[in-house]
Amino acid sequence: MATKLWASRAASHLRISVFRRGFASVIPDLKYADSHEWVKVDGTSATVGITDHAQDHLGDVVYVELPEVGANVTQGKSFGAVESVKATSDVNSPVSGKVVEVNEELSNSPGLVNGSPYENGWIMKVEMSDAGELNSLMDSDKYSKFCEEEDAMH
Repeated sequence: MATKLWASRAASHLRISVFRRGFASVIPDLKYADSHEWVKVDGTSATVGITDHAQDHLGDVVYVELPEVGANVTQGKSFGAVESVKATSDVNSPVSGKVVEVNEELSNSPGLVNGSPYENGWIMKVEMSDAGELNSLMDSDKYSKFCEEEDAMH
């Protein structure tokens, strides 16, 4: 009996440590949408990209459809797409506002989304029209839990 208990305890410990190590990184001071986009806020400016978790699930990104500068984006609505070897996925805006800049680098190097999702792989910068919308987004702890639960279901 004791051996069986030890074995199951060891197995559950093993599973947790393996899961943790393979888990995608989450950056503390960003906000996250449940559709796996992140926002970095600086005053009324918001930089948007897809999370490490999202790029990990997509696989190698081969094309990023960027929005037009000057276009209006709406929280929760699609503004572009990320195409990978596996699938094409819409990218939703976590905030509403006007696109003031897009990451032109992604046209030539879409793989930046995989290699540097939170830094060089950002997609657009938005001048936010309603900073209150940020309250509906998740912080890093909530987002980590959200990803764990989502992965456990698949």
